[in-house]
Amino acid sequence: MNTIISSMIRWKWGWTTILCLYFALAIHPAILPAAGSDRTVVDSLGRVVALPDTVDRIACMYAFTGHVVGMLGKADKIVAVSNGLKRDVLLNDMYPAFRKAVVPKVQGAINMEELAGANPDIVFVHSQTGGNSAIADKFDAMGIAWIAVDFNSMAEQRRVVAIIGKAIGASAKADEYNRYYLDCIERVNRVMADLPPDKRLRVYHATVEPNRTAPKQSLSSDWIAATGLINVTSLDAGYLLTSEHMVGMEQILLWDPQVILANEPGVCDYIRNSPQWAPVTAVKTHRIHQLPIGISRWGHPGSLETPLAILWTTKTIYPESVSDMDLEGEIRRFYGRFFNYDLSDGMMDRILSGRGMRLKKGAGKK
Repeated sequence: MNTIISSMIRWKWGWTTILCLYFALAIHPAILPAAGSDRTVVDSLGRVVALPDTVDRIACMYAFTGHVVGMLGKADKIVAVSNGLKRDVLLNDMYPAFRKAVVPKVQGAINMEELAGANPDIVFVHSQTGGNSAIADKFDAMGIAWIAVDFNSMAEQRRVVAIIGKAIGASAKADEYNRYYLDCIERVNRVMADLPPDKRLRVYHATVEPNRTAPKQSLSSDWIAATGLINVTSLDAGYLLTSEHMVGMEQILLWDPQVILANEPGVCDYIRNSPQWAPVTAVKTHRIHQLPIGISRWGHPGSLETPLAILWTTKTIYPESVSDMDLEGEIRRFYGRFFNYDLSDGMMDRILSGRGMRLKKGAGKK
């Protein structure tokens, strides 16, 4: 109701009219869709969104939502995507619909005319996009159902998967993924619960660039904690990150991580060969690891493969604690179960190395 009232204020309705309608809605709540209704979802902005009766055409303006739509078996309904989705090699190998989809969003603003031309029944966007009132007004004017999502924790990520699943009629598959996600966390928690404090190593997670990391309140920090590692960004609330989450070399030297994880190919090589990074314990002990890349960059703040990142990191850093874990078997089962995709040995090697799995920026516009 508050969302509707705010919209009426933006549209400059008279206060008398607004108040009358407010009380009418309060007396007759059936006029508004209920948050628990089978045909509504509550998105990450707290909006109650009425779902279309049928969803045959889907637009994904946030890459994570495209990954989820594909996983939930609805890739053939994709008609519009953000450019980043066309850079995901494995995703496009699995689902030709991503290659054929139009691209109304490249990095920044959405081309509303191009999006409207794709005639989607529903549009998924990041909350940062949907939270822009000017963009929200344009969506509303187009009469398209749109859902804003984001997350900063594993629990919030699972909730978003459930929202998308309900919106596109794939709740059962979304629930299956979320149960698997929780099972991975619980399996690791069981074996790492008795890990002595001196074995809980300090880790720095480089996201995309060597000096870019994820803040304390983030998905990355949450899943890293599940592995028994200590994310250095959680050690000191006083350090400063820029708006792009960049951190200075002085701070990294103060943290002195014992392990470094990187999710972008080439970053590990840069760190190994940089004189600035040479004093860091992880560099001196050769504990620098490239995270795998499959559908997405495992462990990235917007990655669907968070459960696999948890298992891989635990196996890589604490192999003696999970000696019975068949990691490659786990990976094959994951993609077979959730994407109906049989990994070849060659693709397995590419995923684990992280190389050649994402096209360069600008490569997938059309």
